[in-house]
Amino acid sequence: MKVLALDYGSARTGVAVSDPTGTVARPLGVVEKAGAENGLAELARIARDEAVERVVVGLPLTMRGNRGEQAAETEQFVEALRGVITVPIELFDERFTTVLAQRTPHALAAVDALAAAHLLSDYLEWCAERS
Repeated sequence: MKVLALDYGSARTGVAVSDPTGTVARPLGVVEKAGAENGLAELARIARDEAVERVVVGLPLTMRGNRGEQAAETEQFVEALRGVITVPIELFDERFTTVLAQRTPHALAAVDALAAAHLLSDYLEWCAERS
């Protein structure tokens, strides 16, 4: 299953996609102001062009696993995203993805896109374990 991952931020949203088998994640880039009309349209275009079957959005839980202000903002973004994307959308714990992305040496992709790729890798591994 081909999956699109989004590391949502109000200014910049990292985007990554898996291969068609849902095994390997690769960073695609960044969408500016993804929650705005133009950003949502760009994400819908990417989902369509990449022919994804699912979208996973990182849920920024606190270190204790609670939902805070950022999680609420992300959930509002997901509701808006559901209005423009027809495939299933899931929220997935994204703790530490940005930290991992910042530690990736000589990264060619933007940190936000790398964070989305780490999120997607974690999600794909979690799905494989459940199978």
